[in-house]
Amino acid sequence: MPVICCFYRSQTTEAMTWSENMDTLLANQAGLDAFRTFLKSEFSEENVEFWLACEDFKKTKNAEKIASKARMIYSEFIEADAPKEINIDFSTRDLISKNIAEPTLKCFDEAQKLIYSLMAKDSFPRFLKSEVYKKLVNSQQVPNHKKWLPFL
Repeated sequence: MPVICCFYRSQTTEAMTWSENMDTLLANQAGLDAFRTFLKSEFSEENVEFWLACEDFKKTKNAEKIASKARMIYSEFIEADAPKEINIDFSTRDLISKNIAEPTLKCFDEAQKLIYSLMAKDSFPRFLKSEVYKKLVNSQQVPNHKKWLPFL
């Protein structure tokens, strides 16, 4: 039983650490999954999907793959009426549109920073107040049996 108790406590601690900052949340697969679930419920999952696509894009080594991944990100998130169009200012969108013909690994950096900032200032605080997050933290808490069962 102590192993189970410690397991639940570590899950609770893990979920609680997500509130430290958005980087901690995004670096944890369970945290990322919970955040995505929350964003889907708010119809704004395109932001985290774009951020993740950019993270993956920056790891690309092959020049041909850089070009094809850049076009995919552009058509999915950046161009007007894209299926998952993100909310960025005209000048950032225009700069990406001009640079997409010869993309570099940094071509989405400005847009990624804007979206990260938007999520950090808006979505992340709402996530921490959401039922999705509260249920995760509360459902993983187990009463501390050591108070009445000292042998555990």
